[in-house]
This record gives sequence, structure tokens and C-alpha cells, in this order.
Amino acid sequence: MTPVHFAFSTTFILGLMGLTFHRNHLLSALLCLEGMMLSLYVALSLWTLQLNSINLSPTPMLMLAFSACEASAGLALLVATSRTHGTDRLQALNILQC
Repeated sequence: MTPVHFAFSTTFILGLMGLTFHRNHLLSALLCLEGMMLSLYVALSLWTLQLNSINLSPTPMLMLAFSACEASAGLALLVATSRTHGTDRLQALNILQC
């Protein structure tokens, strides 16, 4: 495994571990998801550059667009839950309640 692959794998795993173990607040969960998406974007961009393929060149930009949509939906969810529940703590949210 090259040092570049190790760095991106470590970044993704750290984001996943942060999402799994430190999910007290919704904002920290969203930040971990964004870190994971950023590591995937950079890895996919470098993979496209290494293959020198023109067919794969729009793929990182498409993933970046989906990442921006996911971030905006997450922030909207954060604002909505903080307005209705008064906090962004995940323990305060009841999943069974509509």
C-alpha cells in the first residue's frame, strides 16, 4: 500500500470511527460525514488522474455535487431539529416520534 492510499484510507477510517463512537451531537456526525466524503473525493480524483482516463473525469465533480447536496440537507435537518427540540444532541431525539 502506497503512502497516498494509506493516508486516504486512514482519513476515511477516522471519519467512520468518529461517526461511530462520538455521535453526541448532530453537528459532529455531519462533520464526520463531510470528512469521509472529502477523503473519497480526493481519492477518486487521484485515481482518475492515475488512470489518465477522460471517461472518468466527470465522476469526482458529480460526487462533489452530491456531497454539497448532502451537506445542505444535513444543515437544514440540524436547523429544524434545533428549532423544534432546542438542542442538537442525538439522545434528545425520539426516532419513533413523527
